[in-house]
Amino acid sequence: MNLMQVLRSPPTSKSSIPRLPPLILSNPSMVAEHTPCTLHLSILPPELACKLFYFMVDLSHSWRRNRWWLFDRVVESPHRTSFFVRKQGEDNSWHEAAQYWYNGRRTDPPDTFPELMEEACQYIENIVNEELRKRNRFPLEWAGHEPGEKLWHANVAAANCYEGTKESVGPHSDQLTYLGPYPTIASLSLGTTRTFRLREVVPSDEVSKRHARTFNVPLPHNSLVIMHAATQESYKHSIPPQSALDLYRPLYPHPSRPTSPPEPSNCRINVTFSIPRCKCGVPTILRADMKNPTRWQDRQILNDGKGCNFWRVMDMKIEGRGPTFADRFGVVSGDQTFPQVTT
Repeated sequence: MNLMQVLRSPPTSKSSIPRLPPLILSNPSMVAEHTPCTLHLSILPPELACKLFYFMVDLSHSWRRNRWWLFDRVVESPHRTSFFVRKQGEDNSWHEAAQYWYNGRRTDPPDTFPELMEEACQYIENIVNEELRKRNRFPLEWAGHEPGEKLWHANVAAANCYEGTKESVGPHSDQLTYLGPYPTIASLSLGTTRTFRLREVVPSDEVSKRHARTFNVPLPHNSLVIMHAATQESYKHSIPPQSALDLYRPLYPHPSRPTSPPEPSNCRINVTFSIPRCKCGVPTILRADMKNPTRWQDRQILNDGKGCNFWRVMDMKIEGRGPTFADRFGVVSGDQTFPQVTT
């Protein structure tokens, strides 16, 4: 008998949990089946979509690249960004709030929605509100609209320009300081097709049972992705670099060159509309605790997005958030799960 074979430790058993390959979600029904998002195609009149694309590309030459701290050094985003606020009569409060929109860092005061963006937003609001009427709502979703008002009325927009194959944005969930828990965010794509990548963050109590899966959604010109409630709490999203892309070929000439043929473009413009409602201060930012998707954390951010060690669990009442659907329907949420309620 070989004593070493008897004493040798048994081989480590390989995990039986299957790792699923990335899945391409090529149409709206697949997006709705596998994610908490919906995809809508050809949402704007073709001429409006083309005009808005030209207008935003022209504006993008003056946009900035975001900067933040990563591993004790400042890094710069590989795409350009700007922010816009919808004109709300004489109320300028969101002009001030939007200065802190990115990572709680103060930025220049944003511009108001240009006329073309305002026109596009009208179409987007109709689509988003139609979708919301079909869906159940989480107790901590914002429910401060008055009877007869739209459920969702965008008042800020973040615009991004991705030029060529290498400009991108890494996996992230949106910071929720001014959005609150379970926000609805609508993202318009114009120009060349790029991949929108979603990857679920598996909660801590499920990591021994399953692996996360990656979903790739091609976003063509004039398409809208609605990230519904729980997307920011459960998924990270990104626009990854690509080895190649198809040029966008506009149907209409540039307004400044009406007699010249349209020129192909390698740019993608993304305009993300959202509906901030909270009235808390700006020294900290709010993010979902993705390993515990029923908890949110306030973290302090300083100096171009560099964080300190301060954090706390969100307190809805202290931070002045709401009213929520839980308030409206008298739903008492448990510590771990938030059952959905219908509007």
